[in-house]
Amino acid sequence: MLTKFPKFLPAGVEQLTEPGSIALAKILQQTPLTTPLSEQPINTTYVHQGNGGTPFLLIHGFDSSVLEYRRLLPLLAAQNETWAVDLLGFGFSDRVAGINSPNEIKTHLYCFWKSLINQPVILVGASMGGAAAIDFTLAYPEVVKKLVLIDSAGLTGSSPVSKLMFPPLDYFATEFLKNRKVRQSISRTAYKNKQLATQDALFCGALHLEMPNWSQALITFTKSGGYQAFKAKQLEEIKQETLILWGDEDKILGTKDAQKFERAIPHSTLTWIKYSGHVPHLEQPEVTAQEILDFRF
Repeated sequence: MLTKFPKFLPAGVEQLTEPGSIALAKILQQTPLTTPLSEQPINTTYVHQGNGGTPFLLIHGFDSSVLEYRRLLPLLAAQNETWAVDLLGFGFSDRVAGINSPNEIKTHLYCFWKSLINQPVILVGASMGGAAAIDFTLAYPEVVKKLVLIDSAGLTGSSPVSKLMFPPLDYFATEFLKNRKVRQSISRTAYKNKQLATQDALFCGALHLEMPNWSQALITFTKSGGYQAFKAKQLEEIKQETLILWGDEDKILGTKDAQKFERAIPHSTLTWIKYSGHVPHLEQPEVTAQEILDFRF
């Protein structure tokens, strides 16, 4: 008997074609997470695989989901306990009206960690997830044993889209981001090897758009200001050993921020992922996984 997809996933999950995408989607779980943000538990989507070692906790990028880690997570989980979670207001987790600021995302993430993991982790954040990981590390340093940033946001301000988030432009802005051709263009820009911007990659990157209240949650997040640029004094407060992984041909954030992060974070090491764009965890998963696995010790 074939394993079915979890019922909380949208019907579009059936369009996935690559074995890794299908395999990860089938093992996604949800937990009704109690938080101080809402009277009702927030159904939070995550995946948990592997055993042993300090757990990895993977945080996805902007307007993304745990499916972003479909190639990296199995490689890490083969040698180490590994978690990935959909941030508040993103992915396949519930979207609660009026709740989706960085501070609320941080609180939700802490409640997830406390409820399900409850031991120090190696926190891994990609793109916007890197900014979320930095924010979380500064707020809860006792939770984070080590930090990994993959082509991380956090040195520039919020997205220009935030300037359009007032009626009726907020609706049109999200409709623009929902457009299939727009998302395909963004996907192609993220990769150095454009052949990896497959139809399956497009489905993985857009499946969560079918979740209830996707548009409203995105508007709420951008209106909150999103993740602002961290000041040098803030980054100096990061005491954890930090691994900075960066695609050597990142066309989304460029490459200058990689060296800026290395200079700003005291105990950090920068490693370039060759032949990769903005998403080395998707484009060079084996190399990226090995760097992270070596970093645990």
